[in-house]
Amino acid sequence: MPVIRIEMFEGRSVDQKRACAEAVTRAFLDTCGGTPQSVHVVFQDVAKHDWAVAGRLASDPKPE
Repeated sequence: MPVIRIEMFEGRSVDQKRACAEAVTRAFLDTCGGTPQSVHVVFQDVAKHDWAVAGRLASDPKPE
């Protein structure tokens, strides 16, 4: 049972997540095989103040 975890900033709609889950499942099956029922996709919504890149929070204003 493959489990595909997707971490992303919060704010996507249920319809966007549904479309993403369908696309990711199709891509997995096309490349690795299996059945759609075996593929699990888990979404983790993360607030921008909980995500940092290069030592800066994603919620921080961009330097000028």
